[in-house]
Amino acid sequence: MKSFFSKYVITGSLLFAGMAVSFTSCKKYLDVKPVSSFGPDYVFGNVANAENALLGVYACLGGDQGYGIRLSMYYTYDNDEMIGQTGNPDNERRDLAHYNTQPSNTQLASPFNQLFRGIERANICIYNIPGMVQYNTGTDVEKAKLRQLYGEALTLRAQYYFEAIRNWGDLPAQFLPSSMEENLFKMKTDRDTLYDRILADLAEASTLVPWRSTTGVTNERITQGAVRALRARIALFRGGYSLRAKSSSYGGVMARPADYKLFYQIAKDECAAIMAREGAEHNLNPSFLSVFKDGLGARLVDANAEMIWEVGMSGGSSNFGDSKLGYYNGPRYNGAGNSALLVLPSYFYSFDSMDVRRDIMCAPYNINQNMTLTATALSSMFDGKFRRDWNPVPTSAAQYFGTNWPVVRYADVLLMFAEADNEISNGPGAEAKAAFEKVRLRAFNGNTSLIGTTPSDYAGFFTALMKERSWEFGGEGIRKYDLIRWNKLADQLKATTDQLTKMFNREAPYDELPETMYYLRDQTSLKWLGSFYKPTVTPVPPSTYASVAWVNSAINTAILAYYAKYFVANKKELLPLPQSAIDVNPNLTQNDY
Repeated sequence: MKSFFSKYVITGSLLFAGMAVSFTSCKKYLDVKPVSSFGPDYVFGNVANAENALLGVYACLGGDQGYGIRLSMYYTYDNDEMIGQTGNPDNERRDLAHYNTQPSNTQLASPFNQLFRGIERANICIYNIPGMVQYNTGTDVEKAKLRQLYGEALTLRAQYYFEAIRNWGDLPAQFLPSSMEENLFKMKTDRDTLYDRILADLAEASTLVPWRSTTGVTNERITQGAVRALRARIALFRGGYSLRAKSSSYGGVMARPADYKLFYQIAKDECAAIMAREGAEHNLNPSFLSVFKDGLGARLVDANAEMIWEVGMSGGSSNFGDSKLGYYNGPRYNGAGNSALLVLPSYFYSFDSMDVRRDIMCAPYNINQNMTLTATALSSMFDGKFRRDWNPVPTSAAQYFGTNWPVVRYADVLLMFAEADNEISNGPGAEAKAAFEKVRLRAFNGNTSLIGTTPSDYAGFFTALMKERSWEFGGEGIRKYDLIRWNKLADQLKATTDQLTKMFNREAPYDELPETMYYLRDQTSLKWLGSFYKPTVTPVPPSTYASVAWVNSAINTAILAYYAKYFVANKKELLPLPQSAIDVNPNLTQNDY
């Protein structure tokens, strides 16, 4: 699976390089000279080359400037689950995490450019594939394949635009290859217009891209389930809150459109279409652990296909689609690794003690050279879904482990359906509650007595759903954007700060947390003595146990000192445009938030 994807993504990238595609500057595009004989007639001369070109569009998803690190682990924090790299302002990743981003921030331009590189490559495929002779007069196999590739290109463009919009808001609209555009210096287009266009594109793509069961492709390729799941997700954002420009009719505040329920209906319908084929296409893996340890860690095929689409990371470098998942985040190995993301103590204690997701998401340890574990304090806990000790190759001098990034899972389809139904009907129907409970029941190993009673009223169900999404998708780059579209980011950052302050001051409900935790030595999995919820065990355990200071002052000095420090409501929910993008386009104005 990995070698196939790597080989053809690289080939596709080279085809685009041969066509001299440029994206970082309009002026550079006009000045560039051909470096190869690969032109559109060659690239789109047969089905095989067209597929290689399409896989070159996929290539812009990964690497250091994509979901290999920046879009997945720089842009998605701080939230109420995790804190990004701590430390003083740096005009870099720390400022990104703590809402102190300036237009000159060094981590803005390259991801922004890569997203628009993906859009440009998709535009080239979208423009050229329908014009191929084989598209209309080829064999049935050729026609079906080219329609699939066309649908995948529409979906990839939608994903690139969606990622850009949710980070920057209103953006230039470019839906043709640059060589076909009369004006390359475009002004911003309202995000609602952009959303409407990509929602329409995805509706078309859903008629072109086959279901997974008929293609035999891996979940690194887009199938109809992925198209519909992404359309549902984008529809929720189209109908959700976002920070509007001061120059707009909304007047520079968080707002959502008056007709928002129309988009919740789209989300519900798309999720229902996927759920109607449950089992035949996608289902929950009965084991939450297996989704990450076996699927992402060991790269084993999940017969349930819960992972509807994930970004394939297999190039072995920053340029061809690998990732630093497990190196930038997660436990260190023998002292190596950034371990830059920390699970918030308040998030750890938000879980029910019987919820299996807590110990899969939360990894309070580092890894020794002999693969034994040493526990860390509560304030130094790492996210564990991408932990390197689940990877077949836990060490890498190049910092790349080939770990895929999950874009959308079937669990999200179930919870999006439940959310949309609750919003449309002002309360959850029976199907919505069943979808919600299916996700929750897995978290408690099928024990119905532990999951509690599902609320039947609108407000109660929404609150339960908001918590459930946090527990289910922690560390998967979803939470911050969920909070924004619900207009809950400011509230949750404030609530989390209050919880951490109470924990540091040992106030209720955190007044009985243990100061010290004990665990068995020389273990490849931590075996704790005592409870995380009660005072330290006495008398002191025998010498076979090691100890770690659990609740300590670092909650204040290492977390509260930096957590969301510069956040301002109705101002910091979006990023400023990179200054370099403003400099090369005289018609592009800086975000006025």
